[in-house]
Amino acid sequence: MVKVGDKIRIIHMNGEPQYNGKTGIVKHIDDIGQIHGSWCGCALIPSVDEYEIVED
Repeated sequence: MVKVGDKIRIIHMNGEPQYNGKTGIVKHIDDIGQIHGSWCGCALIPSVDEYEIVED
C-alpha cells in the first residue's frame, strides 16, 4: 500500500498518456484515496491507474 513519502513510477494513467513513465514522490492521499504527488497535475486513482513503488 502506497503512503506519503513513497517514490512511485506511473506505469499507466487512464486518459493521461503523457504521465506514463513519470516518477515522483507521493505528497498527499485525499479522503477518497486519490494519490497526489510531485509528478504534477493529475492524481492517481488506485482502482483505475497502474503504478509501482520504486525502491531506492
